[in-house]
Amino acid sequence: MLRPEEEAFLLSTTGLTDVDALKTLIRSVQAEATEAFPYPCIRRFDFVKLKISRLPYYERLMSLVKSDPNALLLDIGCCFGNDVRKVIADGYPAENIIASDLRPEFWNLGHKLFKSDPGTFPVTFLPGDVLDTTFIGTASPVYGAPCTQRPDLRGLHKLAPLTGHLRAIHASDFFHLFTEANQAAVARALGALLSPARGSMIFGTHVARPNKGLRTEASPPAPGYLGNRMFCHDAQSWTELWDGEVFQKGTVRVEAQVVEQAREVLVVLKPEVTFYQLIWCVTRL
Repeated sequence: MLRPEEEAFLLSTTGLTDVDALKTLIRSVQAEATEAFPYPCIRRFDFVKLKISRLPYYERLMSLVKSDPNALLLDIGCCFGNDVRKVIADGYPAENIIASDLRPEFWNLGHKLFKSDPGTFPVTFLPGDVLDTTFIGTASPVYGAPCTQRPDLRGLHKLAPLTGHLRAIHASDFFHLFTEANQAAVARALGALLSPARGSMIFGTHVARPNKGLRTEASPPAPGYLGNRMFCHDAQSWTELWDGEVFQKGTVRVEAQVVEQAREVLVVLKPEVTFYQLIWCVTRL
């Protein structure tokens, strides 16, 4: 269930010293989370996996904050906040991070898992629906100086005031939850939040296909799975979405690759089923 580096990270962040006690805690929190909503990522314990630091763009993120200590980072679809806690452990200032998820229950379970509270872990958490324009805003991408001053995160209740102020956005296991039209809408909304400063980045990973379209490889194996109702981009269509639709063509660099998904995360599916992940990064030029 846990890789050695994940086990070490969880022991250090929870303060536990006994691995069996840690696993008992993880299973207990998983059971509560499954009752809140049975996402596949909850069933396969993604909330204790260090996804963000495995991405090839992670060092770029950490270099960005070294050059700009005030750089704001948004983790969208943050779930329990395990990736947020990883970047903080690696040196990203907690006061410059915003985490957001549709389901605040998951963030609260993150506090239970990591034995923290809003006082000991002062990351700004904003619950909300990214399809709600009153929450995420209706602005277009910013190409000059932002029209507003950087907001005080302590008084923030929605993402819209961050338009043009985020230096980095992390979105993993997120975009594939939406239809093709809604993926485009969310991409435009997140693009508007991104700072126009050179090197500002949106990156992550989600389910894909070698050729874009509805996933037809398998029917939903259990409640909570989208199965063959899931729309998946390929590398080309994902690149075209960001470079030309979300942003003016030629103003961003898009890196995107489709890779076969590791079998270890497909345990609920038949052995002959192959799924794919899109690993990507959009960088402002």
